[in-house]
Amino acid sequence: MSHTTTFTIDLAFTPAAQELIQCAEGTDAHQRLSQGEPWEATLHLWLHHLISACGDSTPNQLMDCEEISLGLQFVDDAQITALNGRWRDKPRATDVLSFSALEAEMPPDSSTSIELGDIVVSVPTAERQALEQEHSLERELCWLVSHGLLHLLGWDHPDDSKLEAMLQCQEQLVAMAGIVQSHGEINCESADEITPES
Repeated sequence: MSHTTTFTIDLAFTPAAQELIQCAEGTDAHQRLSQGEPWEATLHLWLHHLISACGDSTPNQLMDCEEISLGLQFVDDAQITALNGRWRDKPRATDVLSFSALEAEMPPDSSTSIELGDIVVSVPTAERQALEQEHSLERELCWLVSHGLLHLLGWDHPDDSKLEAMLQCQEQLVAMAGIVQSHGEINCESADEITPES
């Protein structure tokens, strides 16, 4: 069954505060932290792939939509600690949080615009993890945003096999963004989906 994969991305982008950006101006990581355009292109590429290739793991609402809206915000450890405490009762810094707006049981309606939710990434935590993993900050940012995006689409990792499938998909997405490098051991305990209670 074929589906249209022609859609636009409506990205609500909140750049990192100037004091959080430690990388040199003009670098890929600097652009990722300060500009929405690189993310719009990357998210469009990723969502196009996920909608066309991932079939059952893609929410039905996305199959024929014309506009996909989501938010992406880069914050400091204090801000993400506050969010983590408020929504997950874990008042500590984490790397990425996802606030999903998609309701799994929600029947597709006639709307051609879909709101996915929000991804929040801690820049200082991403920097520490990039150093620990010995790869670029840009790769770490793409890794975390791809993880958050999959959570917005309903992916989760309650067990090892689901986690492995999710990590493999993230590797594929990061490679599609033009960043190829083994990520090594991953600890995704901190990157959990948040579905605020209504």
